[in-house]
Amino acid sequence: MTMTQGPSRQFLPEWTPQQAIMLSWPGHDSDWSSMLEAIETTFITLIEVIARYQHVLVTLPDDDTRQRLATILANLGVPEHRRSLVIAPGDDTWARDHGPLTIIDNETPLLLDYRFTGWGGKFPAERDNALNRALAEQDIFAPAMQNLQEIVLEGGGIETDGRGTLMTTRSCLLNANRNAHLDQTGIEAHLKTHLGVDRILWLDNGYLEGDDTDSHIDTLARFCDEQTIAHVCCDDPLDPHFEALNAMERELMAFRRPDGEPYRLIPLPWPRACFDPEDGHRLPATYANFLIINGAVLMPAYADPADFVALQALSKAFPERDIIPIDCRQVIRQHGSLHCLTMQLPTGSLKAIND
Repeated sequence: MTMTQGPSRQFLPEWTPQQAIMLSWPGHDSDWSSMLEAIETTFITLIEVIARYQHVLVTLPDDDTRQRLATILANLGVPEHRRSLVIAPGDDTWARDHGPLTIIDNETPLLLDYRFTGWGGKFPAERDNALNRALAEQDIFAPAMQNLQEIVLEGGGIETDGRGTLMTTRSCLLNANRNAHLDQTGIEAHLKTHLGVDRILWLDNGYLEGDDTDSHIDTLARFCDEQTIAHVCCDDPLDPHFEALNAMERELMAFRRPDGEPYRLIPLPWPRACFDPEDGHRLPATYANFLIINGAVLMPAYADPADFVALQALSKAFPERDIIPIDCRQVIRQHGSLHCLTMQLPTGSLKAIND
């Protein structure tokens, strides 16, 4: 296949029809080891819910784990044709950041394999960084894959409307721990060339305590469609996030669509502060970390009164989709949430799937 760069490329938004959601199963040697049973329960719930709507691709550390999970899913009634369990060991579970990005190149799907360094070298990531190529070597993917390992880029750090606009944060994409050899002009040139975007909306404000990603956009503000952005809000003046998130909201209000009109903004509520039960540090609970799948939106929930408010807000943003809460109290203990665990694979991404 001839690969081109620039305007012929389209970076697909999350609401593009999907073939599967990719998950990376937590291993015994990962940071989940002390709470493995609890996080496995969350993963099983996630798989069961997603499989009601579409296929699930799960990467696993070994055959024993694959056989055990296959038995569990069979007992839950998850049909075999809705799940692929593949042995491909990784370091951690954050498929959003080590999974492939999908674009359309000359009307043909193309997977992009960027370098993943554990958010700027904070955590081991060699196996995660090799995971996409391990899947390709097993002939899992249908499209070709382009190696872009010279650039560090994480899926959670970028949002697109699918029409040439990309939204991100300077604190992540311009952080010296990612691509120190590139300034903003260099990063923008790469994104425009390889993702096919033609304009980039940069946020200067917004963060979450307990976040390891240097403010991934998917924890703060998300495209819901070409005209709508859902974003976290903090209404407590005593909360340390109050000033930064209000400044972020003002930035979002100033953003303009390609036609010059302002975006429709949907505020997401601020849950009560969540703290780690062992050492007491604050955890990054956010409702912006939702996942769009075919026919539904999976919403992180925290057993908080704000869960219902968030559900109402997302129902407004996605009136034609089911809104399904997923308990993410265990997930945020490792400083991510629901969207961070997943990567969507658009229609045509996988071989030998018969849904």
